[in-house]
Formats: sequence, structure tokens, C-alpha cells
Amino acid sequence: MNPMESIKNFIGKGMNPEQILSNMMSQNNSNPVFNNLIKMAKDGNSKGVEDFARNLFKEQGRDFDKEFAEFRNKLK
Repeated sequence: MNPMESIKNFIGKGMNPEQILSNMMSQNNSNPVFNNLIKMAKDGNSKGVEDFARNLFKEQGRDFDKEFAEFRNKLK
């Protein structure tokens, strides 16, 4: 299952963002970068999470704002 389908599945089950992250963390507990990202999210560091995402996209030559807008539209 691709990540978008997983997120839609979690949302369809009425899970809140913290529950979704906890579930994803339990599935990916051996990845220190992912764990750090989860910790930032749990600590309410949304700026840190956004900066991480923007830097990752920039390194890959992708447009964060465009793809995030597309992501949000797919969740509707």
C-alpha cells in the first residue's frame, strides 16, 4: 500500500494525526531520521517538520508547495 492510501485508510478509521504518527512510528522504529521527525511532531515543532520536508524536497529538485497543495486536494 502506498503512503497516500495508508494515510487515507487511517483517516477513514477516525484516527487523529498523533495516532497516525504513532502507528507509522511503530512500523518504522529502526529509522533514526524518521524517529527524530516523529519526536519533533510530538513536541509541537511544526516549523522543524516543515523545514525538514522543504529541505528534503529541495535536495530532490521538487517543489514542496506545489506537491503539498496536491496532497491536500487528494485528501478531500
